[in-house]
Amino acid sequence: MASFNRVILVGNVTRDPELRYISSGTAVTDIGLAVNERVKRNEQWVEEANFFDVTLWGRTAEVANEYLSKGAPVLIEGRLKYDTWEKDGQKRSKVKIIGEKMQMLGGGGGGGGGRGGGTQRQSSDHDEYSSSAAAPSMPPDDEIPF
Repeated sequence: MASFNRVILVGNVTRDPELRYISSGTAVTDIGLAVNERVKRNEQWVEEANFFDVTLWGRTAEVANEYLSKGAPVLIEGRLKYDTWEKDGQKRSKVKIIGEKMQMLGGGGGGGGGRGGGTQRQSSDHDEYSSSAAAPSMPPDDEIPF
């Protein structure tokens, strides 16, 4: 049976991106993403926030670090990745998103953009960046910086 692993999320960045480079020189950026969902509770509609960790690679990671900041609206397209690790003798696990495409949303007025030193850039509703050519799959485990 064939498998399909695709996710598309639209939300707001919850923290400033954290850019780093692995030993091969590839850029990696982690962002948090808050995605609101409307649910009905006791005859009233309320918004519930869902929080996701997103990892971006290559040029997409560099662009995210340069232009995104906390609160910025963004669309992320990618795939789910199930990670497991052990900490203090406890097995831990988490599902995170490996972002393969990023589209900055909004008109450049508040809510992010222009973190770089002195240069302000207005993003349009069509700014899209893809890291599929730079990182088609995860790097070897010995190069993952976490």
